[in-house]
Amino acid sequence: METFTDSLIERERVPVAASQQTARKPAALVPIREIGPRYREHIARHILALDARDRYLRFGHAAGDEQIRRYVESIDFKRDDVFGIFNRELELIAVAHLAYPPEMAQAQDSRAEFGVSVSGHARGRGYGARLFERAATRAVNHGMKTLYIHALSENTVMLHIARKAGARVERDGSESQAWLSLPAGNFRTWLSELLTERVGRADHWLKREAARARDALEIVQEIGDGVREAAAARQRTGS
Repeated sequence: METFTDSLIERERVPVAASQQTARKPAALVPIREIGPRYREHIARHILALDARDRYLRFGHAAGDEQIRRYVESIDFKRDDVFGIFNRELELIAVAHLAYPPEMAQAQDSRAEFGVSVSGHARGRGYGARLFERAATRAVNHGMKTLYIHALSENTVMLHIARKAGARVERDGSESQAWLSLPAGNFRTWLSELLTERVGRADHWLKREAARARDALEIVQEIGDGVREAAAARQRTGS
């Protein structure tokens, strides 16, 4: 199913001769799920694990541990949306924060602001771009007119994601701003979001159950080792 982001990208693409076109490899599925306040500590651990350079690019300044914790505590989950990607160990390895203005219901030119972070060991997999699309779809379905990004000009990865989606990027010295005009929501965007969220939740459930199964297996193995050691000790005593 083509999403609205696909159409935005197609609108900006320069046509090429058919002989120059190459078949595009289908994008791999990346399960993304919306996360709420009970994951606040997971978010904090994820961001605190970022190195100094990544913190600088994410926040635009050298954010210390206390500043990061204050930021995480300030997230208003009743108003804003937060999306995450988990690995097999249920470690949060990528987080996107879609922040809305408090007065968005009355705003005529309503916009949502996008911020994202990806763990260093999970780079190069397109997670930032996937989270951008997920957040943009939510913004569309919430009636937002614009998706806004404020980033350092040296954050070329983030600005590339925005440009690829068709955003207008303006540079002002060391900082840049990007605006992506959003289309109106429709049945396809609502269905896309519904399916994406269900896949994300199912993936998280499977990973959680797999983790529980691994834990149970480890306990069984420990019990078995204990029984064998006890039996060996009795044999030595008896001999």
